[in-house]
Amino acid sequence: MNQSVDTWNLLRPLSRWDVLTVWAVLFLAGCLAFIFRRIARRLAEKAPSRLRLSILRLIPITRFLIGLIAVVIIVPIVVEPTFQDIVALLVSIGLALAFALKDYVSSLLAGLVTVLENTYQPGDWIEVDGAYGEVKSIDARAVRIVTPDDTEVIIPHVRLWTSSIFNATSGNRSLLCVADFYLHPDHDALAASRRLREIAHSSAYRKPHSPVTVIVLEKPWGTHYRLKAYVNESREQFLFLTDLTIRGKEAIRALGLRFAQAPYAETSS
Repeated sequence: MNQSVDTWNLLRPLSRWDVLTVWAVLFLAGCLAFIFRRIARRLAEKAPSRLRLSILRLIPITRFLIGLIAVVIIVPIVVEPTFQDIVALLVSIGLALAFALKDYVSSLLAGLVTVLENTYQPGDWIEVDGAYGEVKSIDARAVRIVTPDDTEVIIPHVRLWTSSIFNATSGNRSLLCVADFYLHPDHDALAASRRLREIAHSSAYRKPHSPVTVIVLEKPWGTHYRLKAYVNESREQFLFLTDLTIRGKEAIRALGLRFAQAPYAETSS
C-alpha cells in the first residue's frame, strides 16, 4: 500500500523558544556576514596592494559558509531529525522551487559555480553584455560591478549560462591596456613605433618589468598603431591610457608626423 508523504507532518510543532531561536540564528548570520564584509573591505583598502584581491576574495566564500551553517542549525529545529524526513522535505522544497523560482534558483546555482570556479571575484574587471567595471561584491543571486563612470550595475549570475564573460584581470592586480594612434601613411614607421614604445616604458603607471608591444596595422586611409602595455594597478588603467595618449600625441608631433583622418561619408542635402 502506497503512503503519500505529507510535507507538513515533517515539521515539528514550534514553541515560542524555537521561533526565537530561528530568528536569532538568521539575525546573527546576517550580522556576521555584514560585519565580515565591512571588515574585509576596510582591511583590503589598508593592506598592501598585493594582498587586496586575496582579502576581497574571502567575502563571498565566507558569506556562503555562514549561510550554510545557519541552514544546518535551523533545519533540525523545524524538522524531525530523521534522515528520511529531511530527504523528503528537501525533495519537496526542491520541486516547489524548481517550478516557482526556476530563474532565481538558476542564479543561485550559477553563483555557487562562480564562487567554486573563480569565474570572477571581487576586484576583477569584467564585461558582461556590454557593461564593464570592477566587481565590488558577489551576492547570492547577482554580481555587483561599478563602471568607470561610478555607476553600479547588478548582473544576475544566470547570465553565466547564456552570455560571454570577459575577465580582464582574472585575479591579478594588472591588466593589459591598449592606446590607439592613427597616423598619415607617409611617415617613418620605425621611428614612430620606437618612440611610442619609449613613451610606455617611461610611464609611472606601467607595471615594472612588463613587456611593451606596438602593433602596426595599415589601413586604406592611414596607419593604425596599437600601443599595448600592462598597468601596475587595475584601478589606474584609465589614468594609464590617458598618460599614454597625451604623451604619445606630443611625441608624434615632436617627430613632425601627421595624424590621419578617417574618411567619412558625405550626405547630400
